[in-house]
Amino acid sequence: MPSLSDTEALDLLRHGTIELEGRLVEASNTTLRAHISLDGVAARCVYKPVRGERPLWDFPDGTLAGREVSAYLLAAATGWACVPPTVLRDGPLGSGACQLWIDEPDDGEPLLGFVPTDGVPDGWHRILAARDTDGTPYVLAHADDPRLARLTVFDVVANNADRKGGHVLSTADGQVYGVDHGVCFHVEDKLRTVLWGWIGEPLPEPAVEVLGRLRGDLAGGKLGAALREHLTAAEVAGVGTRVDRLLATGRFPGPSDDWPAVPWPPI
Repeated sequence: MPSLSDTEALDLLRHGTIELEGRLVEASNTTLRAHISLDGVAARCVYKPVRGERPLWDFPDGTLAGREVSAYLLAAATGWACVPPTVLRDGPLGSGACQLWIDEPDDGEPLLGFVPTDGVPDGWHRILAARDTDGTPYVLAHADDPRLARLTVFDVVANNADRKGGHVLSTADGQVYGVDHGVCFHVEDKLRTVLWGWIGEPLPEPAVEVLGRLRGDLAGGKLGAALREHLTAAEVAGVGTRVDRLLATGRFPGPSDDWPAVPWPPI
């Protein structure tokens, strides 16, 4: 994949010609990989048509595609570039989310996953215990990495109900992305994630600064207006409420007793 700036990637995603390559069969909704090209620039993308979305009883408003775009808008406002460029556009199967495909190197250093109980890397956070079919004990754990910590703050603000390990991608140049954000921004607290390693710890000071800026962007800036194109007024207000809560406590939250803390499957 060519190295593109966000501006170049967004232009390509909005106006490029989409040629479908195949379906990602493990996805619960229609998720297609495609080749996209414009004026000699080409890349791969993920195309999720609205017509391929399965209705969700607890997300009755809007579309999953709109939530995918909202996640990118929120991530872009943080300046952390933790969600790949994503747009809403017409495609071969109608309107849908179109997101830049992220390639992961085969020899990349893992940041999270199931590891043998006696082989958890130094400094990693243990999240939960498990056993394989033979009874061998394993631990779901993740690195104490500032890129994951930023993604955790993002997930809290977005109210991500499905942060699986497979939704965290790292690139050869050291960037860490989160993908699959169709079940974010609910008005009720629904945070489910594998990134619970910092419960109760103080938020990094740079994250506090970003949250303060987000609050202004939501109240009177472009971010609030952009989110309202895809989310309900109550959902946008909920983003501000979660930002205020983080600023008030200054710490990473813990899981709620009213909702499963970890998505299934975790990876």
